[in-house]
Amino acid sequence: MKLPVVRFARETSGFGKVLRERVENYFEESGKKKSGGFSMYFKTSLMLALYFTPWALFTFGVISGGVWFWVAEIVMGLGLAGIGLNIMHDGNHNSYSKNQWINKLMGRTVDLVGGNAEMWNIQHNVLHHTFTNIDGLDEDIDPASVLRFNPHKPLYKIHRFQHIYAWALYSLMTIFWMLPKDWISLARYHKKDLIKTTGRTTKSIFFHMLFTKSIYFTYSLALPLIFSSISWWAILLGWAVMHAVAGFLMAIIFQPAHVMEKNLFPQVEDGGLKLDSTRLEHQLDSTANFGVNNRLLTYLCGGLNFQIEHHLFPNICHVHYKALSKIVKETAEEYNISYRADMTFGDALKMHTTTLKNLGRPAPELA
Repeated sequence: MKLPVVRFARETSGFGKVLRERVENYFEESGKKKSGGFSMYFKTSLMLALYFTPWALFTFGVISGGVWFWVAEIVMGLGLAGIGLNIMHDGNHNSYSKNQWINKLMGRTVDLVGGNAEMWNIQHNVLHHTFTNIDGLDEDIDPASVLRFNPHKPLYKIHRFQHIYAWALYSLMTIFWMLPKDWISLARYHKKDLIKTTGRTTKSIFFHMLFTKSIYFTYSLALPLIFSSISWWAILLGWAVMHAVAGFLMAIIFQPAHVMEKNLFPQVEDGGLKLDSTRLEHQLDSTANFGVNNRLLTYLCGGLNFQIEHHLFPNICHVHYKALSKIVKETAEEYNISYRADMTFGDALKMHTTTLKNLGRPAPELA
């Protein structure tokens, strides 16, 4: 099964060339490297500590239960979200370091916390970044049928309430990821002949996933059940709480950047699609920034509130997105290209809610 052919318009305005030149000039003139440097190593240590320190405390009896156990699980959830948004994300985009073995190692932190780097790379790097918001290709806007993220999907009665229940489903994101999602994705990508993009075979990835997920469930559930004095039901519930925190935080960062009212959602028809925009222009048409002046948000979410800059330059570490955003905004305005970056984080969540509500209802008929 081959993917439909998507053709982007040829670059004629000069926008892409000028933008790339200005970004290159920024790094040459500033003397900065496109990778993260010490700041990324510090952040990596912080996020891993947030995840593994609470785990060690209750697994080996320092915390024996009570309110501190639940605080520990919530902190683990923050750490898990931090690993996903900051470490593995840049690693798998080869933007964490100039050394490829370090990028690969950091990308593999997703395996350490129960996911799989190959499956993530296909869904995110191959499909989402190449075919952003294109119905039938971008799996990020094609979740389970209980959610309707783009106007080309079937509308069901239950979608009328999705702006209410979506938030609860967001909390299940990483639980679903740890359990069936990677296995389902492996089978689907095998059928679509996408496994070859990883440079590995389906069989090797299958056994790799079996091994790493076994390690994950051993340390995250089996060891606390064996060594801690905390009851089995609390361990299981705590694990679910940890994932609910992580899943919710990751979802409210990723979803508002793309599932928004003014973003475009092209549809593949008759096995192909021809767009009027270039690859770079399409990223601006289908992506939005938010909270760009919120330094704490930018730090904790791995710069993914600068989603436009990330989609334009995914191989540049997120620590540079704030500076690059000034260049991108100025260049986009010069070429009369829309650049949506004026929302606060709260505004983005409100608009995302409104978008979900509108997608849950029939489109208004044009007069």
